Order: sequence, then C-alpha cells, then structure tokens
Amino acid sequence: MNPLLNTALAEAVPPPGLDADSGSDMLSLLVDILAHGVVVVGERGQLFHVNQAGRAELNRHRLLSKVGGEIQAVSPVNHKTLQDALHKAAGGKRSLINLSAEGMSLSLAVVPLKRGADAWDCRIALLFARAEVCESGMVGFFARTHGLTPTEEQVLIILCRGLSAPEIALQMKVAVSTVRSHIRSLCAKTSTSGVRELVNRVALLPPVAPLHLVQIH
Repeated sequence: MNPLLNTALAEAVPPPGLDADSGSDMLSLLVDILAHGVVVVGERGQLFHVNQAGRAELNRHRLLSKVGGEIQAVSPVNHKTLQDALHKAAGGKRSLINLSAEGMSLSLAVVPLKRGADAWDCRIALLFARAEVCESGMVGFFARTHGLTPTEEQVLIILCRGLSAPEIALQMKVAVSTVRSHIRSLCAKTSTSGVRELVNRVALLPPVAPLHLVQIH
C-alpha cells in the first residue's frame, strides 16, 4: 500500500462505539477518509448515508443542502437536473451532471447501487468531484515526505490552483524571483522536471481528506 495512505489510515481515529475490526465499520471509516463527498440517497433524494466531505459540502448550502432528511439542489434548475438523474439511476442508468449557480460549480456522478443479482434496490450514490486538488489532506503528507518547507508547501498549493509565478508573487507579496526560486527548489526536492509534472503528480495523489474532516465528534 502507498505509505502516504498508510499514514492517513493510521491517523484516522474511529468514533466512539465504532469497531475498527468490523468489516462494515472499517468500510464506513474508509469512506469518511475520502476527499470526495459520497452521499447515498433514494430516488426522491432521501438521505441514507453521507461521509464527512459530503457533509461539509451540504453544510455550505452552496448548491446542495439537506432539507427534511432529503438532499435538494438550492436552485430550481439544478433541482430538476438532480431529480432527472436520480430517476435515471432508479432505472439503473448512470449520469454525470454539473450543478452551477452564481459562479459556483459542482460535478456529480450519479450511480445506482445494486443489491442482489437481478433487482435494483433504490439506493443511489452521489459522488462529488473534489473542488480543488489542494484540498486533499495528501498535500501535507506529500510536503512532509519530500521535506518541503512551509513556504514551499504554500507555493505548491497555489500552483495547484493554476496560478502563474507572477500571480503567486502578487498573492504572497514577494518578488517574482523569490517565487521562481521556490519553484526550482520544489522541482529539485520532488525530482520533477517542471511545474506541469509537479502539479500532475499532486493531482494523482490518493484522494484523502484533511484530518479535521475525518474526525467525528
């Protein structure tokens, strides 16, 4: 197993009453570790399960929210898109939808879950796209593994958002030459040939949520 993922699993603390040795409980804990939101609903959007990343997204009330035990899109247009996808999923068809409003966007894979050999039990998984690569808890593991300084980690996070060296310099209020020096150090420490390869490597890290999202209170 990837040593970074081992670290994440070791740091994840099972909630009180959860048996870490139980297969179903371990699976529930593993789903909570994912940086991608995972929600299980019925055809009408009735909520059956939500992991920590999914709960964080719902609590923002940006594009989706939980109302009376059901998942609903905030805007009428998005609500119809979601309901159409749930209806298709109830019939066994997958969908990829995009909800958007006021400059915000969220991609969702709507996937029917099968129970038994022939029948579709109406349980549907909503798999959220990760908003930003840098939101993954693995960026911190990556930085520690490669001995990056806090400033280099900050530059790496901003690079993953697609900003250029001059834009990073403006945001960090430093000279462009300073940012380029950090980028050269990042590439040297991670044995990458340039920014594209470096960002691609971070993008391919396992999707593990930040530790504060894994904790269950």
